[in-house]
This record gives sequence, structure tokens and C-alpha cells, in this order.
Amino acid sequence: MKTVLQRRLGVSRKLMSKIKLTDQGITVNGERVYISVPVQKGDLIAIRLEQESSEDILPQAIDFDILYEDEALLVVNKSPGIIVHPTHGHYTETLANGVVYYWQQKGERVRFRPIHRLDQETSGVLAIAKNAYVHQHVSEQMIAGQVMKKYKALVHGHPNPLLGQIEGPIDRDPLEPHRRIVTPDGYEALTFYETLETYSHSSLVGLRLGSGRTHQIRVHMTSMGHPLIGDKMYCHNDRGQWTEDDLKVIDRRDSWIPRQALHAAELGFVHPLSGEPMVFEAPLPIDMQMLKNQLIHE
Repeated sequence: MKTVLQRRLGVSRKLMSKIKLTDQGITVNGERVYISVPVQKGDLIAIRLEQESSEDILPQAIDFDILYEDEALLVVNKSPGIIVHPTHGHYTETLANGVVYYWQQKGERVRFRPIHRLDQETSGVLAIAKNAYVHQHVSEQMIAGQVMKKYKALVHGHPNPLLGQIEGPIDRDPLEPHRRIVTPDGYEALTFYETLETYSHSSLVGLRLGSGRTHQIRVHMTSMGHPLIGDKMYCHNDRGQWTEDDLKVIDRRDSWIPRQALHAAELGFVHPLSGEPMVFEAPLPIDMQMLKNQLIHE
């Protein structure tokens, strides 16, 4: 049994320990068994996970856009400006508060388990696992580089070349630890980019992550000389590289959107239960569409 659980179903040791403590956690042909029992071809193995809930998250009626939901996953289109999970000083008005309320109204006891994170000001596709097994399997795909993440960003200037990749190690800025910088002593980071549209002095860029460092896209595009429009943390902290005329144009564009113009457009991975490849897409949000229109007529 243990071999089947680990090698065929991919159950981790940590999760297996939880399953063993659950009433009717493992059954073969409808009968509860110990993990050491031998199994044969044709046996029906069932695993039951204990129902969990996020007791430390206050349920709140907060609207959010659902892209997909089944017994294993909830995939949403996160709005810009909303924090994913409660943090120090932000215990309410987060996506987690809204999701927990939504599940409570449906009569579901589910623990809030985001498979990945998006910055507060970044919009787009976000996947949430409904149990530990699903979370484990998608997380393993992420570690193995098998999860596809595509973003869209509106940036200052025109990348040259229009298509390429940025390889630049990233680590904390020693002067401002909440920021990241490209530094030779940092952690390896890789971003693929493609210029989708160009305007007078700006571009719409498609990006794909080859690694998952904090603020990676924002840091890499800034290091290339094409920071994200509206990104006051990075573009404004590197104002020394711009001429006075450049700064006037940058400040004008940044006033057109209250956040960095970054959107998680696509997320793809293999469904942990069905084994089917799945791709989730979220359209460009209204604020970035409005910004794009202004850039076209700039």
C-alpha cells in the first residue's frame, strides 16, 4: 500500500501522516486498512482527507471573479489593489476573507491554500487549492518548472531587441531591503519577453517567467531600461538614469494608472486529479485597457 501511495499517487510523507490520523483515511474495497497492508490488481483504494477550514481568517462578503472551480481547485481573476492573504496590519478586506466567506455560504469546509502569490497591485490569474494533496502536487509542478506563467505589462520605451530574455541574478537591495535589485551575488533569475505592441514612447510586453523571484518582472524590466508604467517603487527610485524631459514624460504616464501596469494573463498546469493539462486566462483589466488607449494616442 505504502509504495502505491507514494509512487503511483504521489502522496508525500507529511500528507501520509495526516491521512493515517484521519477516520476512514485509507480504505481498500470499502474497508479501512493499515498503510502496511498488501494490495492487488483491481483493488479500489480510497483516500479521505480531514475537512479543514481557515479558522484564523474572518469571512467577509467581498466580490471576486471566478474563472474556474471544481472539487480540487478554485481559480480566480484577482483585482488590482487587493491583498491575497491577511498579513500584519491587513487582517481584513483580502481575497482570502472573500473566498472563505464564499465557501462558507456554499456549506464547504475548506482551508484557504493559494498555490502561488501575486503582489497586491498585480491583477490576474490566481489558483487556490482546496486540499493539501492538490496543493502539494501543483507546488511540485512549480518547483519542477512545469507551471506556465504568462504576464502582460505596459512599459516605458521600446525594448531592443523586441524579443529576448533577461538573465540577471536578483537579491535584496542592501539600502532598501523591501526592494530587489540585479546583483552578481543574487539568486539566478530568468525572464522571457516579447514586445506585443509598440506606441509612440511605450510598449505592451508579454512576459514568461523562467524562475520565480520576488518582483522579478519589475526588477528585470527596470534593469533593461524599460520599467513598468506606474511602478513607483522601481522606476522612481532609479530616477538618476533619466533626463529631465524623460522624467516629465514618465511622471505624466504614471499619473494615468495608480499601480504598476502588470497583469497575470495566463496560468497553466496539469490538474492533480484528472491529469489533464489546463490553461486559465484572464483578460486585460479595465485600468490597463484605459492606460493602453491613452498610450496609443499619446
